[in-house]
Amino acid sequence: MLSFYVHIPYCIKRCGYCDFNTYTPSELQDGATLEIVSNDYIDAVLRELDAAPTDVVPTIFFDGGTPSLLPADDLGRVISAIKVRNGLVPDCEITLEANPDSVTADKLARYLEVGFNRISFGMQSAKPHVLAVLDRTHNPANVEKAISMARAAGFKSISVDLIYGTPGESLDDWRETVNAALALDIDHISAYALIVETGTKLAAQIKRGDLTMPIDDLMADMYLLIDQMCEEAGLTWYELSNWSKPGHECRHNIAYWQNKNWWGLGPGAHSHVDGKRFWNLKHPTTYKQKLFAGESPILDSEQLTAEQMKDEAVLLGIRMRDGLAIALLQPQQLEVLGEYRHNGFVEINEDRVLLTPTGRLIADRIVREITI
Repeated sequence: MLSFYVHIPYCIKRCGYCDFNTYTPSELQDGATLEIVSNDYIDAVLRELDAAPTDVVPTIFFDGGTPSLLPADDLGRVISAIKVRNGLVPDCEITLEANPDSVTADKLARYLEVGFNRISFGMQSAKPHVLAVLDRTHNPANVEKAISMARAAGFKSISVDLIYGTPGESLDDWRETVNAALALDIDHISAYALIVETGTKLAAQIKRGDLTMPIDDLMADMYLLIDQMCEEAGLTWYELSNWSKPGHECRHNIAYWQNKNWWGLGPGAHSHVDGKRFWNLKHPTTYKQKLFAGESPILDSEQLTAEQMKDEAVLLGIRMRDGLAIALLQPQQLEVLGEYRHNGFVEINEDRVLLTPTGRLIADRIVREITI
């Protein structure tokens, strides 16, 4: 089995907190439109596809950037090529990440026709003042409209992404956002703590003192609040930052957390095949030039050692609701976890280690202590 990630590196505007490998048309070419900078991009992606293994495909995930800026037929060319070349499992999960402002009823219907069956909208917050700090361009009211259109078009699985811990966001603000998300016709929520990345507009604002990050206790309260609210609404956590109705877990992301094989198509995309990681050069123009010249876009790679793969199995496994197999752990690691069990951060049954809700707050610390 081989999953595919497809990177669409274009955005109309760069959000203030974002350090993803994305570009506005004017950043790539003075005075350019999206159509100009993207018109041969799919051709390049299809050339890269020729280098991938031909294993059958269980999931495809289009992210970016803003994939929903591109016409459905362009994205559909990639789905069709993968289907012809590799074959798709009968229930292949094919996800589109979308900006609520960038979809229409007609576009959504066409996305379904070309093969998508799951869609995830970048909601981030229901509070205008929080969206303003994040530099998000969408109107909060458009989220409900977009989700209603997606459901009417026939999407069977709909998710929203949320961000908590934005400067100026209170616990009540966050509660209103989660309530608003749960009131939507959705099957899945991802919620991520805001991370301030060096070099972003947000990092500069914080460095100048224009904005102040919330304290850790508030961030913890926000996480525990969404966990409680989702569980009460019938969305169960299955990974640190993800909750879903039964059967609506994101199978593509689970493939990452289970260290399955995947191939990343596009500039800056990462891949993992049989213990080898490799990643593409980042700039879309250079990426296209390489492929049109018949050269590989891979920038670098690493072969994971047995020890690295074991550590990654611990790092990723403990994030999941199913927990970490005790068989993966050494006696000294179990001894460390025994202390966390005593303090209520983990549960240990006969064959697995499971994080409690408060344990999830310090998952990274627990992993560091048992893998270093």
